[in-house]
Amino acid sequence: MGAPVEPESVRHVACVGAGVIGGGWVAHFLARGYRVTAWDPAPDAEQKLRRLVDAAWPALTELGLAPGASRDALTVTSTLDEAVAGAEFVQESAPEDLELKQDLLARIDAATPAGVVVSSSTSGYGMTEMQQRCATPERLVVGHPFNPPYLIPLVEVVGGERTAPEAVRWASRFFEVAGKSVITMDREVPGFIANRLQEALWREALHMVAEGEATVEQIDASITEGPGLRWPFLGPCLTFHLAGGEGGMAHMLDHFGPSLKSPWTRLEAPELTAELRDRMVEGCEETADGRSIADLVADRDRAVIAVLRAVREVRGGGA
Repeated sequence: MGAPVEPESVRHVACVGAGVIGGGWVAHFLARGYRVTAWDPAPDAEQKLRRLVDAAWPALTELGLAPGASRDALTVTSTLDEAVAGAEFVQESAPEDLELKQDLLARIDAATPAGVVVSSSTSGYGMTEMQQRCATPERLVVGHPFNPPYLIPLVEVVGGERTAPEAVRWASRFFEVAGKSVITMDREVPGFIANRLQEALWREALHMVAEGEATVEQIDASITEGPGLRWPFLGPCLTFHLAGGEGGMAHMLDHFGPSLKSPWTRLEAPELTAELRDRMVEGCEETADGRSIADLVADRDRAVIAVLRAVREVRGGGA
């Protein structure tokens, strides 16, 4: 794949596509102290991009800027070739159109210096299908962010069939250095991980509204006043691990497993095989990392209190 600079040594990032997602990436990289060159074919792209960065800057300042971080480190170029020339990492954020992505990534690949990793912000396409026209597809990865990229820490990294494993490792490490929370996926999954989960919730919500079973207000409140308060620090798996009491995930699955077949959702439940049960139990033990159920409960309770206080403060209700 060539020899890119070490992720810790990157100083110049190129962002191709400067809409909501691409502009969010620009703001994030600027706040982390990088020099950013950006290109977007829209005639008013530069004005919109600089407005987006200006609007994001107060929040980024409150979060804490990296030493030397400055909005003046942004250059908007007139051509794609100018944007990627000399770049040590490239983030593409074009609209979700496969033909467009394939063509644009091929152009980026041809113009970007050898060995430099190129990442795509796609929210649905796999890199295998996007890298088809690239001369050096081994350096292309998916770096899927959540909107807005300058605030939400998650980025999901995965390669395609022709991506070199070292490119995936390099990209994951770079995003970590750049202040992101990284999930390096083991293989391509349509929609990635987080999108799949939120889409399942979203579809069920639409079903309930369509059937007159719940209102939009009720659905939103059911999350913000319920499980949403636990998810920022436990996630759905450890949440159910605690639902099993001292027996953890094993007891939860053994006791509540049959309810998976109850007609609670429009989504078909997977078969709860012994293998799936054991993988869930082992996964929870690994994620708990030596913490007992009592430890997890105490951590959860402290975190819920902190989240509740933060929410009340934002809503003006005081502590």
